[in-house]
Amino acid sequence: MKAVRYVLYAVIALIVLAVAAVAIAVAVINPNDYKPQIEAAVEKNTNLQLQLEGDIGWSFIPLGLELNQVEATLEGERFVALEQLIAKIDFWSLIAMSPQVNTFLLNGLDARLEVNEQGEGNWARIMPEKSADGSEAPATDGASAEPAPTETADTAEETGGEALNFNVENVEISNASVHYNDKSTGQSVTLEDFTVTASNITLGSEFPLDIRFKVETSQPKFAVDGSISAQLKANQALNEFAMSGLKAVFDMNGEPFGGKSVTAELGGSLAANLENETATLSGFTASLANLSLSTDLNVKGFGDKPALDGKLAISGFSLKQLLSNLGQPAIETEDPDVLKAIALSTNLGGEPGTVALSNLKITLDDTTFNGGGSYNLGTGGLVFDLNGDKLNADRYLPPTPEEGEAAASETAAESDSPAQQTAAASQPETDLLPLETLRTLLLDIDFGLGELIVSNLTINEIKASTTAKDGLLKVDEFSGKLYEGSFGANVTIDARSDNPKWNIRSDVSNVQTLPLLTQLAEVDMLSGGANLKLAVNTNGNRISALRNNAKGDISFNLAEGQFRKMNLTRMACQGIALVNQDSLTTTDWGTTTPFNDMRGTLKIDGNTLNNTDLVAALAGMRLEGNGTVDLEQTNLDYELGLRIVGEIHRDEACRVTEYVENVVIPVECRGNFSEDPAGLCSFDGSRFRDTIKDIAANAARAKAQEEIDRAKAKAEEKVDEARQKAEDKVNEKLQEKLGEEGGKVKDALKGLFGQ
Repeated sequence: MKAVRYVLYAVIALIVLAVAAVAIAVAVINPNDYKPQIEAAVEKNTNLQLQLEGDIGWSFIPLGLELNQVEATLEGERFVALEQLIAKIDFWSLIAMSPQVNTFLLNGLDARLEVNEQGEGNWARIMPEKSADGSEAPATDGASAEPAPTETADTAEETGGEALNFNVENVEISNASVHYNDKSTGQSVTLEDFTVTASNITLGSEFPLDIRFKVETSQPKFAVDGSISAQLKANQALNEFAMSGLKAVFDMNGEPFGGKSVTAELGGSLAANLENETATLSGFTASLANLSLSTDLNVKGFGDKPALDGKLAISGFSLKQLLSNLGQPAIETEDPDVLKAIALSTNLGGEPGTVALSNLKITLDDTTFNGGGSYNLGTGGLVFDLNGDKLNADRYLPPTPEEGEAAASETAAESDSPAQQTAAASQPETDLLPLETLRTLLLDIDFGLGELIVSNLTINEIKASTTAKDGLLKVDEFSGKLYEGSFGANVTIDARSDNPKWNIRSDVSNVQTLPLLTQLAEVDMLSGGANLKLAVNTNGNRISALRNNAKGDISFNLAEGQFRKMNLTRMACQGIALVNQDSLTTTDWGTTTPFNDMRGTLKIDGNTLNNTDLVAALAGMRLEGNGTVDLEQTNLDYELGLRIVGEIHRDEACRVTEYVENVVIPVECRGNFSEDPAGLCSFDGSRFRDTIKDIAANAARAKAQEEIDRAKAKAEEKVDEARQKAEDKVNEKLQEKLGEEGGKVKDALKGLFGQ
């Protein structure tokens, strides 16, 4: 026990002596006397020139250091400067292994960071290069020295140590600035008025933190005036952190916002446990102008497979107002009241490594979408199922120009010089699909919509199903109901090569063509229930290539329809009247031509559609046709024939005689169908010459038959006359011979003469 006591006395004595020595040194030694030596040491071991212009002060109780007016230059230019540094630590707290920092004050820090034209930063030149003989410059803690191992809380536990009890009474950083200039890009960034204040920093207890700063950039010209305040907390092991009462405000302006001022704000609480790899956001909010987001979120796992549990909401906002607030160009829409009520809410969850959305609700004005989905963080796979009630897409289109504006636009286009028009026409095409991106997509998306209005079409019960994997995109289903009928389609795009292949299939059943064409293209020339099957294959990644390479066919039939704004019966009657050498007396022919079951096949060959088998049943006629449609030139070249198979009209001049029966009255349809589709068809006088030949042949045959019938009738007449004479003669003789009994014999012999 005595030995232990003596050792204890010795330790205490050594501590007392050390304290006394430090106290004497502080009292006797003036650090300002060693400024030249300090400056020389820095200059010797680095490329910096240090100027200690202000006083250096130090104290024992509390243990403190004070520096004033310090500057370091690099290659003759300021690198870093400091107006004042004060650090004070309670001496006895060090003895007790519980350091207590009374004050840490940093004022007037000014750092200058610069990148030259070659992309080299000036901070990389602080340490000297190797000498000519190849020897290494002295190692320092800034560059080449090996970093000292950091003792973590786990390490401390493994070595039997205890977590450090650390306390800071006051921290203040004020009037700090950093200037960054990159000569290789022309970019410059300035951090000014950087201020940090904190007090009563104790591990295991909450303490306040306030940060203020200003940032400016030159490319683009942009400025931020920010402030952050919160209550922070960290445990002694430094593996558990919390932040509460967060309030961050960023006032921004500059070119990205069109010169306008925009405010962004953050708020809420955060807690994180590094050991358990968990984090929690509570009441977290973020806002930008009139856009506001809120979330409560729990995260477990900080690796590549975190597990999420929480909710997310974006409050209703006006997109048009948001763009205006951000100084962005306005979105002009046909309906000025759209894009003013947008909102989103969803629950967050899913298996580890997956972000799953459930009870997803998206509001777009008066349209509501509901559904859910998931995103795999590892594979990038996206699964989505979304269903909406109704959407009028036409409301979101650019507004239709008024008559004056449209005319002015057309006039301006017409007034363009040939060179300008050629330049406009020769603008290079752009790719339709980002092939590299498409090859990486992993999608499984289902979409439904109760009603969609687009291009004046009303489509109901839309269903769409899309998958993508390894560059193969499939629209497995795209269906809906349209004007008393229905349609279905599927599309496959093989983007595994740089020349993607397209396969398109579609079925249309009993879709009424009149409202379809009227509302889609303002063309009301055809009515009837349309049925068609489309099968097209093509390849390419540009519109022109897809058109040029298209191959396939379209089979169609229209039941119980009408040709509108054209009367084919009148055209046929005009030809018949010519044959009959008569004039039509009917004045009201009407403007339609009814038909039954018009059908045919269109062969697709690039931009050209070919048809050779058009046929339709009309009143007293059969419509036959063939021709081509040039989609690129919007040109129609079609020959129709009205074959007369019965009476077609009550007009006497249109009587169907044996001369015109089964002949074809020709009709031609030629011209640009994008201009006046109804005016393209008319009587074909040039082909009527062939019809005249058919009629002449029919007339010759009828004349010959007439002569034959006349001769036959004359011969039969002569036979009947001779027979009558013979009968009369016999009667006369019998009357003479038999007298009164002759009548009875006469009656008995009538049968001999066929009477």
